Amino acid sequence: MSTYTTDVPSYDFDGCVVFVTGAGRGQGRSHAVAYAEHGADVVVTDVCRDVETSPYPLATPADLDETARRVEAAGGQALPIQVDVRDEAAVEAAVEEAVGEFGHIDVLANNAGIWNVTDLVEMDERQWDALVDTNLKGAWLCAKHVGKHLAERGAGGRIVSTASTAGLVGAKGSGHYTAAKHGVVGFTKALALELAEHGVTVNAVAPTGVDTPMIDGVLESDGQAALSSVSDASGSMNVIDEQLLDPRDVTAAFLWLSSDAARYVTGVTLPVDAGMTAK
Repeated sequence: MSTYTTDVPSYDFDGCVVFVTGAGRGQGRSHAVAYAEHGADVVVTDVCRDVETSPYPLATPADLDETARRVEAAGGQALPIQVDVRDEAAVEAAVEEAVGEFGHIDVLANNAGIWNVTDLVEMDERQWDALVDTNLKGAWLCAKHVGKHLAERGAGGRIVSTASTAGLVGAKGSGHYTAAKHGVVGFTKALALELAEHGVTVNAVAPTGVDTPMIDGVLESDGQAALSSVSDASGSMNVIDEQLLDPRDVTAAFLWLSSDAARYVTGVTLPVDAGMTAK
């Protein structure tokens, strides 16, 4: 019989290496810096160039370098790598580079993603492919290669992916994004079952609208259509208030799911949505 204790596991990432995708800015940067503040060394990755069909500019090499600088200012070692998560060879090489530099990876913060607004009946194949390949295929490829490393290492680990409230409900004008994020929720459940025997937990976080350059960029480029989509995804749909979340609100969920405090939580998608999906 186990002995019950009131000690609560801490968010102590000393000695841990965290691999963060989409770390050039926004939520990914917030996650990377927070892990470093709690003792981790951090591999920060981003595509660092614009993606076809994206209506707004993506992070630059300078943005990724700034994330690395902030990680190091927070006390962690940083390894910046430019990688397109849609390219399996590039993902595999990035994981190998991270392991070569630090010896191991403990946590994947699987965050890279893009967004744009077009009705499904008006969407062309290039728009569908670019977004789904980034948000779903890319998330799977990163989970595949980090997950394989975690299983082979045999020391447990954590995979946390960015889903969305659009992975739990429909999002008008963003059917490709909705499909991709529902896919993230689905593969999270399957991978949690596959990696459980290796002591690896696999979860996702489903934010409502978050105040990041992605949303700002789409609002500037797509105007009223994007504003309507954001309003459907957050805004008046939120129960607590109508504001976009701060990236740190999502980071808090990533830290918890990555920590020993959540060691028996796996296969779940945690909404951080101001009550939106409770309606």
